[in-house]
Amino acid sequence: MPVMESELRKESVPEGVQGLLEKRFSPYAFSARPVESEKLGKLFEAARLAPSSFNEQPWRFVVARREDGEAFDRLAQTLVDRNRQWAENAPVLVLSIAKVDFTHNGQPNRHAWYDVGQAAAYLTLQATELGLYVHQMAGFDPVKARQLLNIPVGYEPAAMMALGYPGEPESLAEGLRQLDNTRRPRKPLDTLLFAGTWATPWSPAAGDGSTTKIQ
Repeated sequence: MPVMESELRKESVPEGVQGLLEKRFSPYAFSARPVESEKLGKLFEAARLAPSSFNEQPWRFVVARREDGEAFDRLAQTLVDRNRQWAENAPVLVLSIAKVDFTHNGQPNRHAWYDVGQAAAYLTLQATELGLYVHQMAGFDPVKARQLLNIPVGYEPAAMMALGYPGEPESLAEGLRQLDNTRRPRKPLDTLLFAGTWATPWSPAAGDGSTTKIQ
């Protein structure tokens, strides 16, 4: 039986964007159910609307669905073995790519990777709203990706993604099954957000002078 969303994330979440952010997670188990073309289009339309430095929009994507046969296999071949064992069961694989130079002056765009990440985040949020889940991966071979996918000079492979509807964790090997059933922790906000200078934690009450240094 397919996994219900309520089983994936048992805690209640608020409505709106905050609810989507809290609901989002990166599964290892995917259903074989195909992703509808209309929904897939909405994901990349969301990515297209992301902000970028000088409006360069340096993101590019190579996408393949399982039914695309050889195209899907080429993307799967770029994955390291640990990722391939579960990701090739997803109905869709995607490679994000960064255009590393600005179009208007040919100079290196040091924000390109940041902007590709923003586009991926927009895609992921839209996927969550549509009942889809995305697992992004650093574990792939960029050299093989360039060769197999004919990526030209001036563009660099950024990250792989598996996406689709959630599947049964019981289909996974034991170690992955445990990961699929465990919510990955997040660091406390006061270790990430600083008030005015490094290591001075920001908080809603920061204006009262009650901040402390982080070592």
